[in-house]
Amino acid sequence: MERYEAYKDSGVEWIGEIPEGWNVRRISALYDARNEKVSDRDYPPLSVTMQGVVPQLETAAKSQDNDNRKLVKTGDFVINSRSDRRGACGISAFDGSVTLISNVLAPKNEHAMDGRYYSYLFSSEGFADEYYRQGTGIVDDLWSTNWPRMKNILVSFPPFSEQQAIADYLDAKTGKIDGLIADCEREVELLQEYRKSVISEAVTKGLDPTVPMKDSGIKWIGEIPKNWHCANLGKSIKTIQTGPFGSQLHSKDYSDDGEICVVNPANIIDGKIVPSTCNRICRKLANALSQHLMKRNEIIFGRRGEMGRCALIEHDGLFCGTGSIEMELYETVVPKFAVYYLRCDFVKSYLELKSVGTTLQNLNTRILATTPFVIAPIEEQNRIVAYLDTKTAEIDGLITDKQTMADKLREYRKSLISEAVTGKFKVPGV
Repeated sequence: MERYEAYKDSGVEWIGEIPEGWNVRRISALYDARNEKVSDRDYPPLSVTMQGVVPQLETAAKSQDNDNRKLVKTGDFVINSRSDRRGACGISAFDGSVTLISNVLAPKNEHAMDGRYYSYLFSSEGFADEYYRQGTGIVDDLWSTNWPRMKNILVSFPPFSEQQAIADYLDAKTGKIDGLIADCEREVELLQEYRKSVISEAVTKGLDPTVPMKDSGIKWIGEIPKNWHCANLGKSIKTIQTGPFGSQLHSKDYSDDGEICVVNPANIIDGKIVPSTCNRICRKLANALSQHLMKRNEIIFGRRGEMGRCALIEHDGLFCGTGSIEMELYETVVPKFAVYYLRCDFVKSYLELKSVGTTLQNLNTRILATTPFVIAPIEEQNRIVAYLDTKTAEIDGLITDKQTMADKLREYRKSLISEAVTGKFKVPGV
C-alpha cells in the first residue's frame, strides 16, 4: 500500500498519526443530534443492526410505546448507544423511527463531508473502542454512550475529495470481500448438507450400492439392504432412564470445584459433549445418585428443546442431567452407529412430531423407545462407523478451512477499513 508523503500526530490515541493535510474534528462539528419524538405509525420502525439500518426485523423486540421513538431521515447516521450492541450502526436509506437507545446524527454540511466515509469510520474497531470508552453505566449490559458524551469524540477529517476517494475504494473492496465471505459461508452450508447426506445414506443404505434392497416399511427411511431389518429402537435398548428429578438435584448443588460433569442438552454440541460448558457436582452427591452416573459407550439424549441432540459417552464418570435421557444398548448394536443414525434429520423430524409440550418440546423415554431404527449386521455396522469417522473428519476439515478463510477475510476487512479511514495508506485516486 502506498503511504502519504508526510504524517503528523493527530493528538488522538485511537487515531494515531494522520496525513499532513488532514485534520481532526469533534463529532459535534460534523453532526447534530436529531431528538425529535415521533410515532412508528407515522414513521416506519427501523432496526439498527451490524449490517446497517434496515426496516424493522421480524425478530426485533416490539415495544408497545409506539409514540416514544426518535425520528430518522434519509442520510442520517444512526448508532446504538448500548455496549451489548457494539458495531450496530449505519447510514439510513429510509425515513423512519428507531428506539430511544439509538443516537441519531444529522449531518451539518453534506457538501463538506461524505456520509459513506463517516459510516466506515464509525463502524471501525478503533472508533467502537473509543465510543464505548466514553460510555457510562453499572454493568456491561447497561453500559451506554449518550450524545453529550459522543459529541466530544475527536474523529479524523480529511479533505472532502479524499473522503469520497476513500469511500469509493472501500465500497469496491469491501464489496469484493463480502462476496468472498458469502462464497465461503455458502460452501460451508453445502459441505454441512453433504455431511448429513453421507451419514443418512450410510446408516440406511449401507456402503455397497449393488446389494439387493427391500422396503423398510417406514416412509421416511425408504429402502434398506435386504439383510437389514427395521424395528423400534426399544428392541435394541438394554436400559433407559431420564436424569434425576428436580427434587434430587438443585442448582445449589453445583459448584466450580465439583469433580463430576452434569450433562444437559445445552452441553451437547454437534454430537459431542463439551465438558467446559457443564455444571459440576461433588463426587459424594454423584455417588448418592449413582444410577445416573453414565458409563462408557452409553448414549445420552437431550429431551428438552431442540430434538436430536445426542452423543456417545466416551469415558466413565459423567452424570446424566435432569434434562437428558441415558440409555445403554444391547451388544447387537454398535453405539456409535446408533448415534450417527439418531442424529439424522429424518429422526429429528420424527421426534419433533412426536414430542409433547406446548411451548417447549419434551421428549420422553416412551417416544424414544418407539422410534423406528434400522439394524445392520454387527460387522457391517463397524464398517459403516469406520467409514463415517474417516469421511466426516475429511468433510469437517474442509468446513474448518472455509470457516477459517471467512474469519480471516472478516479480520482483513476490519483492518482495511481502520487503516483507510485514518489515512495509514493512500487509496488509489488520491
